[in-house]
Amino acid sequence: MILPPALWMLAMLTRRQTLKGRFTIAAKHHITIAEIYETELVDIEKAIAHYEQSADYYKGEESNSSANKCLLKVAAYAAQLEQYQKAIEIYEQVGANTMDNPLLKYSAKDYFFKAALCHFIVDELNAKLALEKYEEMFPAFTDSRECKLLKKLLEAHEEQNSEAYTEAVKEFDSISRLDQWLTTMLLRIKKSIQGDGEGDGDLK
Repeated sequence: MILPPALWMLAMLTRRQTLKGRFTIAAKHHITIAEIYETELVDIEKAIAHYEQSADYYKGEESNSSANKCLLKVAAYAAQLEQYQKAIEIYEQVGANTMDNPLLKYSAKDYFFKAALCHFIVDELNAKLALEKYEEMFPAFTDSRECKLLKKLLEAHEEQNSEAYTEAVKEFDSISRLDQWLTTMLLRIKKSIQGDGEGDGDLK
């Protein structure tokens, strides 16, 4: 693959800043490179690698908020690529880091929700155990709409009730619109209810 000149230039600048110990600037360059890979070159694996490198540099500079933003991009892409364990570890790590922060704790429920969905795709029992763990770690999660949805989905899955599953998702979506990532993950779980993966391929 012939890389765009801008990418070569950024790679050179990044190396230079790294050698000079300017890791925050190098981290920003890695983000820019990652964005080129994800939007222009559509090479998600390379985008992930650069987001991970950026997160490492930010952590080294104790810029945890910036590191978390990069890690969440990694987690989202990892889940899309079916690298669920990697996604789970990141979502749990970021959730644990944010749940005690008064300014960020509201976001923790989203991270635990996403981690539980990744567990759910792999194994229903894992999802149940993870849900119990998250409720114990972060009691506020229990009253969240995300936690209540997970419980309804687990019940529908256990009963192999596709209609109940779809209804629970519709109810959630009517208040909090599902983004593309959540829709993809929820559809993957629904296919396991339908058995062979056939069906309308829809959540509505």
